Amino acid sequence: MSSEAIAARTPSVQTKLPAVGTTIFTVMSALATETGAVNLGQGFPDFECDPKLVQAVTDAMTRGLNQYPPMTGVPALREAIAGKVEALYGRRYDPGAEITVTAGATQAIITAILAVVRPGDEVIVLEPCYDSYVPNIELAGGTVVRVPLVPGTFRPDFDRIAAALTPRTRAILVNSPHNPSATVWTREEMLRLQDLLAPTDVLLISDEVYEHMVFDGQPHQSAARFPGLAARAFIVSSFGKTYHVTGWKVGYVLAPPSLSAEFRKVHQFNVFTVNTPVQHGLAAYMARPEPYLELPAFYQHKRDLFREGLQSTRFRMLPSEGSYFQCVDISAVSDLREDEFCLWLTREIGVAAIPLSAFYGDGFDQRVVRFCFAKRDETLKEALARLARL
Repeated sequence: MSSEAIAARTPSVQTKLPAVGTTIFTVMSALATETGAVNLGQGFPDFECDPKLVQAVTDAMTRGLNQYPPMTGVPALREAIAGKVEALYGRRYDPGAEITVTAGATQAIITAILAVVRPGDEVIVLEPCYDSYVPNIELAGGTVVRVPLVPGTFRPDFDRIAAALTPRTRAILVNSPHNPSATVWTREEMLRLQDLLAPTDVLLISDEVYEHMVFDGQPHQSAARFPGLAARAFIVSSFGKTYHVTGWKVGYVLAPPSLSAEFRKVHQFNVFTVNTPVQHGLAAYMARPEPYLELPAFYQHKRDLFREGLQSTRFRMLPSEGSYFQCVDISAVSDLREDEFCLWLTREIGVAAIPLSAFYGDGFDQRVVRFCFAKRDETLKEALARLARL
C-alpha cells in the first residue's frame, strides 16, 4: 500500500486531567478583550515595571550572559534572596543547598508536589484555592483532600484541618496572602498550624507569592519565621508579582537541604535552568531593597482608591488584608450565580471579574466575586465609573 493511501489518524489519548478545561482566567480575559471591558479579572498589572530593572537585564544580555546558568540558579541571585529573607524573616537559608530559582511560582509548586507526592498520598488544599493546586496533585497520583476555609471570613478552620489529617497525609498547601480572598494569616494562626503539624510527618507547601503585599502596617507571617514550619516547608515566592513582571516567569523555592535535594531532582528534568540574563538583572536590582519594601504602600494606595469608589455601589466589600485583590458580595446587586453575574458584568457593564466559585472543586457559590486592583489609577477610575451604574 502506498503511503498516499494510508489514512492519517491521530491516536486517542486517555486524559490525565479529565476535569480540566480552559481556565476561568483565560475565559474572562478573552471576553474582556472581545467586549472592550476593563479587565479586573486576571491578576496582572497593566503598568510597566521599573525601567532600571529592564536596564539591568539588558546590561546582562549585552555582557554576554546568555548561556545556561547553574541548574539551581545564578549564585548572585540566590545570595540576594538569602539576604532578603534573613533581613525580613530572621532565618538564613544556605544559597547553595536551600534556595532554588524556578520558572515562576506555578512551576515551583508542581515541582514540589511531584518531588514528594506518590500515588495514594493525600494532600490537603484549603478552598477556595489557586487553580493549579488540584491538577498538580492529580498528576502526581495523589489524592486531593479539600478543606474549606470558613465561608465569609476565609480564615483557616483548624478543627476541620485536624480532622482531615490521616496517616496518608503527605502535605498541606497554604497560601497567604490569599488568592482569591485577600485574607492574610496571623501569627497566631501560623503558630496553630505549627502545633498541629508538629507530631506528624506532613510537609508544608507555603505559597507566598504576595508576600510583599500586606497592608495596614501588618507584617507578612512567612513560614520562614517559624522553625517548626520552616523545617518541613517548601516556601514559594515570585519575582513576577513583586516587580510587576508576571510575564518573566521567575520565582524561587526555599527548603531545607533534604527537601531541596528532592526538589532539584525533579526541577532539573522539567525545567533544568531559568532565563540567565533575567536572573543576573534581578540579582543586580535586588541590591536596593526599596522596591519591595515600598510595595505594601504602593498597592495599599490602589486598594484604598478602589474601595473608596466601590462605596457608591451596592456591593458589600470584604476585607482586603493583602495581595492585589478585592472581593465583594453581590447579593444586593443581582440574583444571578457568580459565574453568570461575571459574564453579565463583563458584557453589560464593561468590567470583568472572577467568580469565587471557580476556586472550589464543587463550584460552591456564596455570591462573591473577585476584582484585581493591580492596575493604573486611570484604569481603576474607569472601572469604578462603569460600576457606579449598578
